[in-house]
Amino acid sequence: MSALLRQIPANIPQDIRKIRIENSHLTELPRGSFENVSALEYLWLNFNNITVMHIKSLEYLLALKELRLQGNKLSSVPWTAFQDTPALKILDLKHNRLDVLPEHALRYLPNLTYLDLSSNQLTVISRDVFYSWPVYQRSQRAEGQIEAISNAVLALHDNPWICDCRLRGFVQFIKSVGPPIILMNSYLTCSSPKFRAGKFFHEVELNSCMKPMTSALDTNLTVPVGLNVTLTCFVQASPSPAVWWTYALKLLRAFNVSTEHISEETIRSELLIPVARPADAGNYTCTAANFLGNTSVAITLHVGAPWASTTSPGWAPIAPAEPGTHVEVRIAKQTVYGITLEWFAVAAAAAEPGETWYTLLVGRYDAAQKDAIYIGPGVNTYSVTDLLPATKYEVCVAVRNQAPRKGQCVVFVTGSDVSQMEQREKLIHIIVIVCAMVLAVPAGMYACTAEARPGCLARCPGACPRRRRGGQAQATGSKESTLDSLPAGSEDGLCRPEGGRGARRPPACEEPGKTRPPHRNSADLY
Repeated sequence: MSALLRQIPANIPQDIRKIRIENSHLTELPRGSFENVSALEYLWLNFNNITVMHIKSLEYLLALKELRLQGNKLSSVPWTAFQDTPALKILDLKHNRLDVLPEHALRYLPNLTYLDLSSNQLTVISRDVFYSWPVYQRSQRAEGQIEAISNAVLALHDNPWICDCRLRGFVQFIKSVGPPIILMNSYLTCSSPKFRAGKFFHEVELNSCMKPMTSALDTNLTVPVGLNVTLTCFVQASPSPAVWWTYALKLLRAFNVSTEHISEETIRSELLIPVARPADAGNYTCTAANFLGNTSVAITLHVGAPWASTTSPGWAPIAPAEPGTHVEVRIAKQTVYGITLEWFAVAAAAAEPGETWYTLLVGRYDAAQKDAIYIGPGVNTYSVTDLLPATKYEVCVAVRNQAPRKGQCVVFVTGSDVSQMEQREKLIHIIVIVCAMVLAVPAGMYACTAEARPGCLARCPGACPRRRRGGQAQATGSKESTLDSLPAGSEDGLCRPEGGRGARRPPACEEPGKTRPPHRNSADLY
């Protein structure tokens, strides 16, 4: 007891009849563990850490009457190992991790009078396990005869039984079983499905198993743009099947799918498509499967023409905007790899700003369809990253079910490569201030591309000397004084007067006589 044994001792005397090793560190029963003690009748190995039992671990134990393996970690037992123990009467396997009981499990236990399988992980058992048990077969043959047959105690309680069609035969066996087979606890209870959890076996009536059958009330739907659409399919099956939706061979996200039982064998599954757009049109497939097979039903969705609107290309207006409701958008941050948008909504009188949902549409300016992102209440920023270089993009933010208005879309152009984008980040404010290249775009975004830089900086030599001459700063609020407030890192590439301190000729300034690049106005950027 409580010894630090990690294996069965090899020097056990041959005439030993009883061995008890408990609360030790045994982890397995290897082949021929007791081959030298053939007189053994009682073997107790409770509360160890046995996880593996070799198929020949009980070899040569022809006299063994009692085997107790309570409180170990066995997830399976080699039941054919009991061919070597024909005299076994007591088998205790409670408080293990057994989850399967094969049909032949009791075939080699003809003289068993006590079998304890309680407190394991058994969920489904076939009644054939017990119909092939020699003890049960003898009781059926001796029915109505005077022949005396020994009772056999059977413990099966405290297992997580799944009470569906797969357990039907076993439940019928438990209801009909009687002496000589005696249940230690006849009140076996269901653990699942939920609507049967906690019910006793004698309270449930289980039907036969059935392959799934799927159906839909309407397999061809047409809806206008901007409405929330719910596709519904019904599934009849036993046991309960797994149900999923696919669109264009892609599995749809689970948080848009709800599934519930409306009866014992009928399930309703619903797929929500918020704010339908033309891109959502197509075939949606509802599929159900259980161990008997699978079946599916397809629902075709048509999305009507969008509302007429004067909004920019690529944005399909969702619905007429409600009077007094709009979203104001601005660029809060610009990085090398994308932008961060910030917006706030001025809600209509009937709407609560804290409960407003938004639709964010992102894509190339000339794209027919853009990616839609649905954003819940309380969120008013979003970062658009991983943009392609030298590409014109449009981003719009609107209150869900409304068309975007003026000022709710931002159009911008990315640099031709990362190095140009990094340089643009450093110089964009200087170029805008010195050259007055403020571009009027929705939401007040300032944009300047790499092509505009040479033309902008060409005008610098005339402005810089005037700023330095006399050593006096201009009045507060002027464009030149704004330059002094910029970080030092932002002054790369600025022109300085000749002869002044640190005078140099930056590469960005044009040399006299060189051809000036063609003039680019703000419209060229778009």
